[in-house]
Amino acid sequence: MLNQVVKLTINGIEKEVYVRNAETLIHTLRHELGLMGAKPACNNGDCGACTVLVDGLPLNSCHTLTVENENRSITTIEGLTDTTIQERFIKNWAIQCGYCTPGFVLNSYALIETEPDADDATIDEWLDSNICRCTGYQEIKQTVKEVIQMRGTNE
Repeated sequence: MLNQVVKLTINGIEKEVYVRNAETLIHTLRHELGLMGAKPACNNGDCGACTVLVDGLPLNSCHTLTVENENRSITTIEGLTDTTIQERFIKNWAIQCGYCTPGFVLNSYALIETEPDADDATIDEWLDSNICRCTGYQEIKQTVKEVIQMRGTNE
């Protein structure tokens, strides 16, 4: 079978898409569903610009086939609208040109959800999977620390 219907849950909404078996998730998100947040860049899984969350964990959407993600929960940057991490990225200028920003925001969100007490080494390890060519990483790391601290004081 060269083409098939795949059921995907994206940002909490179930969608059916007709895809080629060899179609990557980033292609489906951008070209079939109009979700432009995941960015194509290196197309070999090295830069993180195409990061999405699959079942809550970061995944390079350029490196996975759409058909492999059926019956899994996919979150794109469009699904994190009005979240604290996204608001703090903007407030702290943890952005430059913005191309890599969705991947960083998603990865940071997953880090905070998975490791709510993350130390500096853990933050560095998680952020190593994303590359920014425009800025240093200090504002991004500070934003992650700030959101972790904010969550700790709210509990």
